Amino acid sequence: MSINKNEIPILEYDTDPNAVIMPDHEHIDIKLPEKAVFAFLGDAVDRYAKAHNAAVVTEFISITKGYPIYELEVDGQKICLVQAPVGAPAATQILDWLISYGVRKIISGGSCGVLENMEENTFLVPNKAMRDEGTSYHYLPASRFVDISKDARSAIEKALKKHHLSYTEVTTWSTDGFFRETREKVDYRKSEGCSVVEMECAALAACAEIRGAVWGELLFTADTLADAEHYDERNWGGDSINYALDLCVESVLNM
Repeated sequence: MSINKNEIPILEYDTDPNAVIMPDHEHIDIKLPEKAVFAFLGDAVDRYAKAHNAAVVTEFISITKGYPIYELEVDGQKICLVQAPVGAPAATQILDWLISYGVRKIISGGSCGVLENMEENTFLVPNKAMRDEGTSYHYLPASRFVDISKDARSAIEKALKKHHLSYTEVTTWSTDGFFRETREKVDYRKSEGCSVVEMECAALAACAEIRGAVWGELLFTADTLADAEHYDERNWGGDSINYALDLCVESVLNM
């Protein structure tokens, strides 16, 4: 038996690598580039693709929308460019699908909330993520944290240094409960070393690890929870979106 039964369903990890529905179940006749930018940057992804004459080589179809899979050439290297949906289950489904069709080296980019006093639009590189979401537990056995690839972090940091940008490596809190980040839980996460919060990092890292891919993420600071009595959306890190996408592309080229 490959499943470890537990009173708590989310802890019932199954070691069987096969599933009833595999990521490549459609058997699309396509081989994607090895490198990909999978970015939580909304329409900026589509604008970048259009500006760089990227081709739509296929599409990931979900019940809510289709996600174009762009392919473009940058500095002589072919890469994929894909918009990532918010939330660990949706994002991980697409990442797993991309990997099944040939992607092996991935850089993501997106915003995060801060738990400590940090200026908005500050770039950060997570080195590990707290697994306070559900998706990662279907990809790796239960643990409190998952590590982020050192190779991916090095590629991101090389791009940041090239632009003379200061950055900090951080531990991030990945959670499904955007509206359940309670005061006590924020304090508890801070005591464990988490300085930022987002929704997908742990799950994407777990997915990449089990599939033998290399994944990392460039974060930039957006809203702040540093003062639990005065939550501040600020400008959601909006000034960093386009710059972050450029840095993600440079980072994946470094891998």
